Amino acid sequence: MTFAFAFHLFLHAAVPAIVAGLFFRPDFWRAFLLMMASMLIDVDHALADPVIDPDRCSVGYHLLHNYWLILLYLVLALIPKTRLIGLGLVIHIALDWLECIR
Repeated sequence: MTFAFAFHLFLHAAVPAIVAGLFFRPDFWRAFLLMMASMLIDVDHALADPVIDPDRCSVGYHLLHNYWLILLYLVLALIPKTRLIGLGLVIHIALDWLECIR
């Protein structure tokens, strides 16, 4: 595992923790765990060959990382009842997109 990949994985936990701490402090654990649950969208990587390719951009390539679904994730982030899941999904996609521009 390269340092860059390990740092990328670290950010997938650190950023939701920071968001939960800054904006959902009274409900930190609930907010953090719901945002972390959204990381399950990476299950679509199992359909790719190879499963992990450090040179491949996930956004637009994997099934659950498609552009039309990103619009759905943004909508989910705007609806109060689905806000935390949507926010977690948007954070996940944003972090994956950062890997695409390196």
